[in-house]
Amino acid sequence: MIQYLKDDQIRARLRLGKSVEQWLGVVQETDYTILKWLSIDKESDESFSVTYFESFDEGNEDFLDIYAFSLVDPDEPFGVINTFYSIADALEFAEVIYKASPNKYISAGMIQEEYRSKQLKH
Repeated sequence: MIQYLKDDQIRARLRLGKSVEQWLGVVQETDYTILKWLSIDKESDESFSVTYFESFDEGNEDFLDIYAFSLVDPDEPFGVINTFYSIADALEFAEVIYKASPNKYISAGMIQEEYRSKQLKH
């Protein structure tokens, strides 16, 4: 089961240089499915980056590694990255621009588990 982080946990993790992620959903097209998620990271210059990902759902029973899926925009091979000077600014940007929920952040690496759990429900 996915363990969502509380606000103080999110901020503490980011201050310590540990990333947080959030699943943003899927877009179902006629011939393919797009997966959406974001990551917030502390950068080496002490700023905080919000990285937005859209990838093709290339998963199957034997291959569920969301991090290895092809990104939709080949011109953004590392996702769409925006950088901020504070955690608060990064979190607010994620909420306003990407409609991220302040209550649904998870530890880095767990987006894989969230994707798997959603696949198993289908």
